[in-house]
Parts: sequence; C-alpha cells; structure tokens
Amino acid sequence: MKYLLLFLPFLFIACKSSDTKVQTSSNDFRTFKVIDSMYLVKEDIFGDLLDEVVSFRESEKLKELILEKSIPEIQEAIASGQFSYRDLTLFYLKRIYRYDRENKKSLNSIIAINPNALKQADAADKDLAYSKQQGEDLSYYTVKGMPILLKDNINTDDMPTTAGAAALLDNTTLQNAKIVNNLRQEGAVILGKANLSEWAYFFCGDCPSGYSAVGGQTLNPYGRRTIDTGGSSSGSGVSVAANFAVAAIGTETSGSILSPSSQNSVVGYKPTTGTFSGSGIIPISSYLDTAGPMTKNVMDNAILTQALGAPYDVITASGTNNFQEASLKGVRFGVWTSFKENPLYVQALTNIEKAGAVLIELDDMRPQLNGFLKLLNADMKNDLPAYFSGLSNPKYRGWDVEKVMEWNKKDSIKTMPYGQKLFQGIIDEPTISEEDFWKFKTDMTSKAKEYFEDYIKRHDLSGFISINNYTAGAAAAAFFPAMTVPMGYDDKGQPYGLTFIAPNEEDSLLFNWAAAYERMTQHRVMPKEYRN
Repeated sequence: MKYLLLFLPFLFIACKSSDTKVQTSSNDFRTFKVIDSMYLVKEDIFGDLLDEVVSFRESEKLKELILEKSIPEIQEAIASGQFSYRDLTLFYLKRIYRYDRENKKSLNSIIAINPNALKQADAADKDLAYSKQQGEDLSYYTVKGMPILLKDNINTDDMPTTAGAAALLDNTTLQNAKIVNNLRQEGAVILGKANLSEWAYFFCGDCPSGYSAVGGQTLNPYGRRTIDTGGSSSGSGVSVAANFAVAAIGTETSGSILSPSSQNSVVGYKPTTGTFSGSGIIPISSYLDTAGPMTKNVMDNAILTQALGAPYDVITASGTNNFQEASLKGVRFGVWTSFKENPLYVQALTNIEKAGAVLIELDDMRPQLNGFLKLLNADMKNDLPAYFSGLSNPKYRGWDVEKVMEWNKKDSIKTMPYGQKLFQGIIDEPTISEEDFWKFKTDMTSKAKEYFEDYIKRHDLSGFISINNYTAGAAAAAFFPAMTVPMGYDDKGQPYGLTFIAPNEEDSLLFNWAAAYERMTQHRVMPKEYRN
C-alpha cells in the first residue's frame, strides 16, 4: 500500500478509490447497513413486460450463441436467422429476472427496465428484414438491435433518472441525453438503467461502493460477499460481467469507469475528456465528467465508442476491422516500479515485453494535485443546479444540493443510512470567483499534464501501463484517456485490470494496445455462478 498512500489520497472521492487500491474485503456484506432496495420490487421493475419475460424459455443453443459473445458474433448469428433481436432482448431480460434481485445469487445491478425495450427490438428486426429484402450488405460492426444498459445518471425520456437517490424517483425527463440519442439513432435497444454508487459516489463519503438508496447494494458476481464492486459505475460493470446485456454505459469523473470495470473483469474506456457530449447526464464536475462504454471485449468497446459519437473512427484507425493485426511491437511504455508488488502486473508486463514492447521503469513520485476535492465541491455546487434548471423533470426546477439534503432528512433511514457527508462538504465549500476558479482548474490540469509529458519526452514514451484505477486521478486531471482490460484473477478470485493510459486525444492508441494484449492473453472468464 505504500505507493498508493503517496499518490493523491484525496482522490478517493467520486469513485472511492481512484488512486487507491481496492482490496478483497474480509467483511461479510451482511454487516453492511443495507443490501436490498427499500424502493424497488422485482416484479414492478419489469412492468408490462413481466408476463412475457417470465414465460420466455431460452434454449441451450441460444445460450451458446449469446453468452460471452461479441457484437459481431451476435450480429452474424441474427443475420443468419438463428434468432431475432427480440429473442436477444428477452434473453437478457430473463437473466436479469432470474439473477438480479430477491434470490441467493442476486446482484442488485439493475434499477429500471425500459418499457419500450421490446418495441425497439422489434423495430430492429423489421429493419433487418427490409435490408435483406433489398439485398443490402449487412454490417456486423453495429449496435443496431443490441441491448445496452445505461448508468442511472444518464437521462432517458422513458425511465426516471435517479442517480440512485430517492429524491429523484420522479425525475422522468422530457428528453434523452445526447449520447442516448446517438445510440438510438444507430438502432441500439436501451434495455434499462444500471445501479450506481449514489450520486456517482459523491454523496455519503462513508458508504460502500455500489450502494444507492434506490438500487440497494450492488454485489460483485465474482464474490458477492467478499469482493468490492468498484464505483461509481458499479451496476454497469456488474451487469456486463454477469451477461445481463451486450454492454453498458458508465460515467467517470476520476476512476468511476476504470474501477468497476477492473473489479468485474470487463473492458472499460475513459475517453479524453470532451470526446462525448455530457448533455443530459447528472453532473459532478462538467470540467472532468465523461461517459464511456463498458464491455466484455475490446471490439465491442470500439463499436460502442463509434455509436456514442466519437469524432474519430476507432475501428479503422486500428488498421483492421477485427483487431487481429493490432500490435505492441516497438511501443514504449512507462511502468511504475512499485506496482510490481502485484504478480499479475508482473506477468502482464512479461507478456507485453515478449510481444515486442519496450518497458521503461518510472520512479514513484506522483504529482501532488492539492485541491482536487475543492474542484469537485465547487463544480457540483454550480453544475447540479444547472442540471435541475433545464435538463431534469420540471418538478425539480430550483433544486440544488441543499434542497436535496433537506429532502433526505424527512426519512433519513431510507434515504441516507450512511449520511451525506460529501454533500455537506459541497455546502461548506467557500465561494470562489469564476475567474479564480478557472485558473485553479487549468493550473491543476497543467501540472498533471506536465507530470506525464515530462516522462514522455525524457523516455520517448508512447503511453503508460497501470493497474485498475491506481493512476486514474492524474489521468483525469490531465484529460488523458485510459482503458482497462482484464489482467487475470488473484488466488482469492478477485479480478484485476491492466490499464493503458495514452496522451490527450490519442485515444485510438488505446484500442490497438488493449486489443493486442487481450488477443494474446484472453484473461476474462465469466463468473462461474452465472454461467447457466
């Protein structure tokens, strides 16, 4: 732990562990204050879709064609007539019904099911039939008809957007977030909403990752009572790991995609800040926040990245549509010596070096980005009321952090069993002028960029290799993109992720590196309790 304590200890906020190590817990989750939601009933989540979901019978053949398969593999099977987009959507809904709540394997990863999910799947089936009739060439590299889950801080016009907070149960918004519109324009099926660490882990301070008042305690499928889910995109990571959807969308301020992706053995991509529109996403910091895809493999991540509205063609930029030619040969990576305490990291570096990469060991000095909490406090104090003023349900016009805190106090046992310490910190943050605050933020970004760029210049580096979200804070402040890929499992079964970090706006490099590493290692294994 010594190297982690040196590095940005204040950044545990917003993802709880954004430059700190998430350990396998020795605590039984029964000691936690809350496990099951006090607001959700399993049957009610499915609404009018319940009867059809319950009666759906998935064959062994269907499981073979869907579980752990990539988007191109699923698209090819559907195009060949082996099953339909409706079957695919029902398959995932039935898995959610079977595993997610009110049973011995429940994961509490889903907050809402989209009442229009089957209608969207039917539309995709009609489009496919028409394309075949017209003799059109079919693409397998598309999200059309693919059931996607959204972290529940992302606006949709057909489900409430709660950020996990009971105060926002009525927040059915009038329009989708921009990234949701992008997904729908590409024909994706919005399957539902995933649980999260409440208010994207910027609320309670002393609560476990994966907890929200609305969704309850999300549990890790690799160890329900022993392994942390990571946060704040906890439900997104868990749901993808358990094959509850083709993919999910998370959000990150500092580690909130990288952490749960690593903890749940999935691929998570935190893009260069500003790559995707943040319009319609409940904010912490409009300066740092970003959405990003969480998938079972790198190819699916690239396909989702295109659909979300990336301004570059990731798949073409990799040089191939299937990443089979992705290479690490000659790539110069900076690696942190102290991270070699993790034997999985050591093995990963050995594999990468054998693939022709050049590894440069770096010292363990970290940039002291003092004031990160101040940045988040001041931004959320301004950005949350801005969301309420124009992007929330009209009921919440004029709300702010203080109003939410007042509402929570009406029934604190249900709404804030772990308190609301971080929200109080936002209220207590002294006001700073807009000019001074902008200078403060840009100075922090400059310092973080200088940290990475100094190594890049001194050693002619292409990028960096870290673990999980251990270096997420500096990458976030520098606007550097990062991608984590399954790195294996320790002797207790806890997943770890190998995290690649690239220079600002060099996101395409990540997909090439991650695809090459994934191809030669194939570490991801589906959690054994959820394979049926």
